[in-house]
Amino acid sequence: MTISYIALGSNLNNPKKQLKLALHLISEISNTRITTKSSVHETKPLGPQNQPNFMNQVIAVETQLSAHELLYALQAIENLMGRVRTVHWGPRIIDCDILSFGDEIINTDDLIVPHPEMYNRDFVLVPLAEIL
Repeated sequence: MTISYIALGSNLNNPKKQLKLALHLISEISNTRITTKSSVHETKPLGPQNQPNFMNQVIAVETQLSAHELLYALQAIENLMGRVRTVHWGPRIIDCDILSFGDEIINTDDLIVPHPEMYNRDFVLVPLAEIL
């Protein structure tokens, strides 16, 4: 089993409800279980400021999936929940980002782990520190 930390964020359609739905859907990923979750933190948006504040949370999961299998499962959840990828750093119904995946270092076109910007983002670091 590999421990992975995942950041969740939402600022549309009742963000706290969207985080709860994402947690439920993540809990249904095969060979994966949520072991810890931070509290929910309200944060200002990164990038365009003419959008609602975000609700952010970090979770730890244990998984038998590969990093890419987990990524694809999370992207499927984002798509199922209605995630639209038109505006960089724009509003979103849900965002699920893999922050780390065990002690692996991954640098591919679709996945970089550890997440390259997590050390610059309080909306990731504060909830992550809460569960470490």
